Amino acid sequence: MTDEHVFAQYVRTLGRGPGRSRSLTREEARTALGMVLRGEADPHQVGAFLMLLRYRGEDPDEVAGLVEAARDAAGISDGACTGAADLDWPSYGAGRTRDEPWFLLSALALAQAGHRVIMHGSNAFTQGRDVPDALGELGLRPATSRADAKALVAETGFAYLPLSAFSPALDRLLNLRHLLGLRSPINTVCRLLDPFDTRAAVDGVFHPPYIDLHLGVAQRLNRPRLVVVKGGGGEVERNPAKPTTAYVQVGTDRQELPLPALTASKAEVPGLLPVWRGEPGREAETATVIATIALGVLALGLADEPAEADRVAAEIWAGRRAVTG
Repeated sequence: MTDEHVFAQYVRTLGRGPGRSRSLTREEARTALGMVLRGEADPHQVGAFLMLLRYRGEDPDEVAGLVEAARDAAGISDGACTGAADLDWPSYGAGRTRDEPWFLLSALALAQAGHRVIMHGSNAFTQGRDVPDALGELGLRPATSRADAKALVAETGFAYLPLSAFSPALDRLLNLRHLLGLRSPINTVCRLLDPFDTRAAVDGVFHPPYIDLHLGVAQRLNRPRLVVVKGGGGEVERNPAKPTTAYVQVGTDRQELPLPALTASKAEVPGLLPVWRGEPGREAETATVIATIALGVLALGLADEPAEADRVAAEIWAGRRAVTG
């Protein structure tokens, strides 16, 4: 008789059937994903594992364990980059409404104002322009490692760190969507990695039910400050032509802040550099950038109320320096 593979217990726990299956505990999830990321699970088991996690629905304790495993595997838990940035900015959106990454200009403006920003992500499934391509237009480049990102943040206040550059194994799991045809909880895990252990973070989701999940996981992981919004294409981006809500969590305290519409139209004309330079005729795009800066302002605690956040954001945008690269 062949001995059962050690990973089979996690597949069985998730997939036993009605009334018998359950979500993994936080420790079980941490152990299971750790095995996957170390290559200790069979590829058939990995596919079953990811799809069963999706089918059961994402549980905050379970996802917290998955995030811990991913941080362990990527070396984030070593603390080497702790304190090297102020604001964590995940970018893993894949929505069909995604056009230009206007949020990139928001992050750069915050960085120039002295608030160090680490953006990390994968745009493998984006329907619009990806961040690495947009960086090139602005004369910037992606970081090649966590150490390189740390150096870039120290030099310029901003770095974009591709997931593939600091966790190739997790990036491969994320890209299984090409084979499986569906997103998996790995997408949520990536958004909550916080590779620099920052004091504040922003987070965007595409579907409103994920808001409570992300906040719940962040609370379990003792994240100090987090602002979550339903953003364009699932990114941290605020459409100034529509009212929305910012969900602000500070420690265990949580509040909802209604954000009003600020303009009559949304950003539609492509091209980041003309907006960054302040060229005329780009009012809707500029409004999108400033409205998104306000999300970072709320996350960093620079303002407590939406109107004040919008005012501070406008000041930050007005004080930027044009990219000359």
